[in-house]
Amino acid sequence: MASETFSKTDVPLKAVFVIIGGGIAGVSCAEQLFVEEPDASIILISSSPLVKAARNVHKISERLEEFSVTEESYSALEKQNPFCRVIEASAIEIDDGKHEVYLCNGQIVQYAKLCICSGAIPNVIAKENSFILGIRDTETVQEFQKKLSNSKKVLIVGNGGIATELVYGIENCEVVWVIKDKSIGATFFDAGAAQFFLPCLNEAKHEESVPCKRLNYELEGTSQQKSTIGSALGPDWSVNVNMKGKIQKERSIIVEYECEVKDIYSKAESNNKRLEKSCSEKVEESWPVYVELTNGSVHGCDFVISATGVIPNTSIFNNNKFLLAEDKGILIDDQMKTNFKDIFAAGDVCSASWPLAKHWFQMRLWTQARQMGAFAAKCMSCDLRGETALLDICFDLFTHITRFFGYKVVLLGLYNGQKLGKDYEIIVRSSERTEYVKIILQEGKMQGAVLIGETDLEETFENLILNQLDISVYGEDILNPDIDIEDYFD
Repeated sequence: MASETFSKTDVPLKAVFVIIGGGIAGVSCAEQLFVEEPDASIILISSSPLVKAARNVHKISERLEEFSVTEESYSALEKQNPFCRVIEASAIEIDDGKHEVYLCNGQIVQYAKLCICSGAIPNVIAKENSFILGIRDTETVQEFQKKLSNSKKVLIVGNGGIATELVYGIENCEVVWVIKDKSIGATFFDAGAAQFFLPCLNEAKHEESVPCKRLNYELEGTSQQKSTIGSALGPDWSVNVNMKGKIQKERSIIVEYECEVKDIYSKAESNNKRLEKSCSEKVEESWPVYVELTNGSVHGCDFVISATGVIPNTSIFNNNKFLLAEDKGILIDDQMKTNFKDIFAAGDVCSASWPLAKHWFQMRLWTQARQMGAFAAKCMSCDLRGETALLDICFDLFTHITRFFGYKVVLLGLYNGQKLGKDYEIIVRSSERTEYVKIILQEGKMQGAVLIGETDLEETFENLILNQLDISVYGEDILNPDIDIEDYFD
């Protein structure tokens, strides 16, 4: 049984389709079900009164899309479809035999088909330390803003998307960035791209200098109830977030490469260990917390931001014995099915276990959460009719579009040579402060690409990766800016 106790109500709620999770995957699943099964009853279970929805979808190519994420009241979903109901509660147990979901408020929800979209939780470096804040959802962003407004110096741990956006966005506050890699942003780009971005670190932000085509991340209303785990942040989450500290000075960012946090000490503990004397910078004041790194450095700061990835949120389903991958995600097949009859999963909570296409792999990103949620809806609809869904084309090619340091960043296919071992070559074109283009070639065929800036090469490179044309005859001219390569391959 689940650890949380509750009193079951007498009359269960019933729906053909039940979805656990109000994040991008869950809402995308619900909205696709509106299309697939317009007359079917749907219940979405959300631990928050606000849900995440993909809006302003702009199709750049056949497989590449950019969109904004809006945090809306769940009533917006109910207005879209009269057969949809949203319940604000947490799911605490599933009885797969009875096809029932038990909620923290005592309600029981019966389903014909269930989709688990419970997302992931922050992999915080030290969960019980009050000086450490993990950023994952709107609630933690609000706590971050409050802390930062009274801070002179913060330490950020992590090298993924959220960490990179924080480093770029924070103003009026010193920043120490702790990464375990040899270069910044290693989750998304190589050392060459990192070198392209380095000049952006210690200069004032110039939002207007680089055109931004994507609409802003928006918030509608505020939650008065503290949710257990909020939904993941979407693209451009930082655009409307005030990231200003309490000191007026030029940007100051120190990057600590190839190291991790060894230990964290309060002011009292630092005095006992005499860490203050070994602090990396000379200071005239003491700090609330000191962080000792594995490279021997010690930094004092006001608080620590842990942006060190996520863990699939499967703990509430331990009673069900779902088959899990090594990364703790629920294993799903190419129909988004788990090992339990009539239970599907989508988004960050799951791990793909079917034979993957050569140029696709799973990353826990909002783009894939949206794709998986929508495809899970198609699979659930087909399963209801005894049919098999054709695998969506979004699983043919890894695609992701985002922004770092004010630049558009497009990632296609095996953009960092994933799956290729060492048997590939790289061709790069770089123009300082304007663009960075990298392509991955194997046996003369394009396998992946990184596009930074307004290159307008996305569609051409997508087609080259999918078509696997031998382009070795063009050599490095494939990236010659004086040659319109689109003309070669129209």
